[in-house]
Amino acid sequence: MKWLVPAVWRIDDKTKSIYLTFDDGPCPDVTPKVLDILDKYGIKATFFCVGDNVRKYPETFRLVVDKGHRTGNHTMHHLKGFCTPAAEYIDDVEEADKYIGSNLFRPPYGRITMKQLRFLRQRYKIVMWDVITRDYNPQLTPEKCFSIVKRFARSGSIIIFHDSKKSADNVLSALPLSIEWLIRQGYTFKTIG
Repeated sequence: MKWLVPAVWRIDDKTKSIYLTFDDGPCPDVTPKVLDILDKYGIKATFFCVGDNVRKYPETFRLVVDKGHRTGNHTMHHLKGFCTPAAEYIDDVEEADKYIGSNLFRPPYGRITMKQLRFLRQRYKIVMWDVITRDYNPQLTPEKCFSIVKRFARSGSIIIFHDSKKSADNVLSALPLSIEWLIRQGYTFKTIG
């Protein structure tokens, strides 16, 4: 996929840096707890928000922004790019932008057509990832999600967690384990942008 989709998959950073990102929120049951974990370690992250969740939970979204984290657009309705006509997909992204107001965009599931991509690249920095924790998978344990971080994280890695109900148990346990391990390895944490 990295060779097919011209986007940011990893940050070419000369320092030993990690970029934590969170997809699918804001979720009032999970996002504040994720923010508490990040606060505990003094870390800022980038949250790719679903516009409809921002519409439904503006207070939770405002909490993310007020705590100094970056935000990005993750479409209005978490659309699959391969299954959605380009004009409809782009309209959905632009609707989400009214609530989110960011120049960063991440396609849900990492699925985007070249036509969608060409149009969106004119307005957004397209951000993918090189480490996905799969914390949304109920068959995985927090320890397995953490082991994915340990195995694949390297300098400049963009790591995806999810601040959604589906991933709550995994993210709330695996995130602090991952942060503490990354700190022990000498990584610093940065936001995208």
